[in-house]
Amino acid sequence: MIARCLKITALALTLALSPTGILAAGGKPEPTVVKDAHYGEVLFYFYQEEYFPAIVRLLAAQKQTQVENHIDESELLLGGLYLSYGHHKRAAEIFEKLLADNVEPEIRNRTWFFLAKIWQQRGYLAEAQTALNNIDKELPKELEAERHMLQAQLHIDNSNHEQAIAELRDWPRRDAWANYAKFNLGVAMVRSGQVNAAAGLLDELGELDPLNEEMSSLRDKANLALGYAYLQDGQPQAAKAPLNRVRLEGPFSNKALLGVGWADAEVNNYQRALVPWMELRNRDLLDSAVQESMLAIPYALAKLDSISQAADHYLNAIEAFYEESHRIDAAIGKIQSGELMNSFIEDRQEKTTGWYWQLEELPDGPESRYLYHLLATHKFQEGLKNFRDLHYLWRNLDDWQRSVDVYRNMLSTREFAYNERLPMVEESLAAADLDGMVQRKLDFDARLKSIEENGDSLALATQHEFDLWGEIAAIERNPALQANIPEADDVRSKVKLLKGALQWTLDKEFRARLSKIRRNLRQTGEALVETQRSRRQIDEKMRTEPLLFADFNGRVEGLSPQIDLLKARVETAMLKQRGFMEGVAVEELQAQRQRLDTYTVQARFALAAIYDLAASETTVGDASQ
Repeated sequence: MIARCLKITALALTLALSPTGILAAGGKPEPTVVKDAHYGEVLFYFYQEEYFPAIVRLLAAQKQTQVENHIDESELLLGGLYLSYGHHKRAAEIFEKLLADNVEPEIRNRTWFFLAKIWQQRGYLAEAQTALNNIDKELPKELEAERHMLQAQLHIDNSNHEQAIAELRDWPRRDAWANYAKFNLGVAMVRSGQVNAAAGLLDELGELDPLNEEMSSLRDKANLALGYAYLQDGQPQAAKAPLNRVRLEGPFSNKALLGVGWADAEVNNYQRALVPWMELRNRDLLDSAVQESMLAIPYALAKLDSISQAADHYLNAIEAFYEESHRIDAAIGKIQSGELMNSFIEDRQEKTTGWYWQLEELPDGPESRYLYHLLATHKFQEGLKNFRDLHYLWRNLDDWQRSVDVYRNMLSTREFAYNERLPMVEESLAAADLDGMVQRKLDFDARLKSIEENGDSLALATQHEFDLWGEIAAIERNPALQANIPEADDVRSKVKLLKGALQWTLDKEFRARLSKIRRNLRQTGEALVETQRSRRQIDEKMRTEPLLFADFNGRVEGLSPQIDLLKARVETAMLKQRGFMEGVAVEELQAQRQRLDTYTVQARFALAAIYDLAASETTVGDASQ
C-alpha cells in the first residue's frame, strides 16, 4: 500500500511539471512525442521499471547531447529516476531548479504540493512544511482537500495538536477525506487532553458501515483509540463499548481484547476480565498484548482467591518466557552470523532495486517470526532497500568488469580487420585517378559548350545516325555520281533527300540531346564532388582511425581499475549497511527479549508474593490449631 502511494505521488509529480501533462479535450494526457531516439530508449527502461539502466542511459545521453529535443523533460525524468532510488535530496534539487524557471503558477503550486508529500512520506517534516508554505494559491479541488489533510498530519507529527485541531475542525462532512479528517481530529484532541470532545468523533467512526478493508481498519483504529483514551482517562466502563466493536480477527484484536479485560479489572470484575485474557493466551506469544495477558490472568485469579491456579499460571508464564528468550538468543546469533541478510538478497534478485520495491514477506527461518513487527517499520524497509540496491550495484559492476575483456577482444578484432583491409583500400585509392576524371569532365564541358555555340548537331548524333551520315558522305564522294547522266542525277537527288532528312532529324533533336547531355554532365560533376568528399573522409579516417583505436584501448584499459575502485566502495558501503541492518534486527530482538525479561521478573515477584501469602496462611492455620 505504501509503495503504491509513493509511486502514484512520483508519477503525479512528473506529470505536474511535464509539458505533456496538459490534458487534451478528452480529459486524457496528450501522448509524448519522442524526437530523440536515445530519449525513447530511456523511456522504455523507465516504463519497464528498470530504473538503474534508465539512469545510466539518460546520464550518458545528456553528456553526449543526444536529448537536445527533450532537455527539460529529460531533466525532469532524471529527477523522478533519482527519486525511485530514494535520492530525494538530489531529486528535490532538480525539481526546485525547474520550479525556479518560468513555470505557470498552477503547475508550480501543484509541484510544491507533491514535493511536500514526498518529503512527508520520507520523514523530512521540516522540508515538507517548507514546500507547503511555498504554495501561494488554492490548488485544484481534488488536491486542495488533500493539502489540508497533509498540513494537519504535519502538525500532528510535530506534536502541534492545537494547530491540527484548528486545521481539521470544520472539515466538510461529504468530502472524500472526511473520515480520515475525523480520525486525525479525534487523535489530536485525545493527545491534547480533550478526551470527551474527541469521543463523539471517534465513536461515530467506530460505528460506520465499512465498504472495504481500508474502512474496516480505520473503524478498528478509531474504536481502539477511543477505548484506550477512556481507559487512560479513568473511564473503564465507557471504554468497553468501543473496544468490543473491534474485529476479533483483525490486526488490532489482541490490543482490544487486552483493553476489554483491563476495563473489567478496573471495576473489580475479574471473572469477566478473565474471558478476553484467556482467549489471548492462546495466540502468538510474540505479541506484547499476549505476553501481558499471561501475567494478567494469574493476577485476576489471585484477586479471586484462586491462589493455586494463579501460581500455576505464573509458573507457565515464566517457563514460556524463558523458552522464548532462548529462541530469541538463537535468532540473534543467526542474524549476527550474516545468514539473515544473505537470505534477503537471494530472494527475487530480478526485483531488488528501486524506491517502489518493498519486502512483502520475510524469508523462511526460525528468526523470521520475531521480525514481522520490524517489517512494518519505515527504518527497516528503507535500510533493506538500500542494502539490496547496493548488492544490485555490486553485481552490475561485476558484470561490467567481465565485459571489459569482451570490449578488449572486440577492439582487437576490429583493429586486426582494419589493418588487414588497409592495403587493399590504399591500392584501390591509388588506382583511382580522380584528378584525371575531373580534367576529362572539364574537357567535356568545354566540348559541349563549343557544340552548342556552333550548333554542331552531328556531334550529338547516335552511333547509328553517325554511321548513316558516313555512308551518305561516302556515296557523295563516289566518282560515278559525278557523271552527267540521268541515272547519276536521280541518285544524287535521292542522296540529297536522305541527307536532308537526316540533318532535319539531327537539328530537331539537338536541343533535347544537348539538355540531356548537360544534365548528365552536371550529375557527373556532382558525383565527382561527392567522390572527392568521400576521398577526403577516407583519408581523414585513415589518419584518425589508429588514434581512435589507441584512445579506445586506453579507455578500456582504464575501466578495470575504475570498476575495482567502485566495487571496493560499494563493498565497504554494503558492509556498513549490513552491520546497520543486523544491528536494527538485533536491537528489535533484544527489545523483545528485554520485555520478556521484565515480564519474567514481574512473574517471579508475583509468584514469590503468592508463596509468601500461602506460607503465612499456613502458619496462621497451624497456630490456631
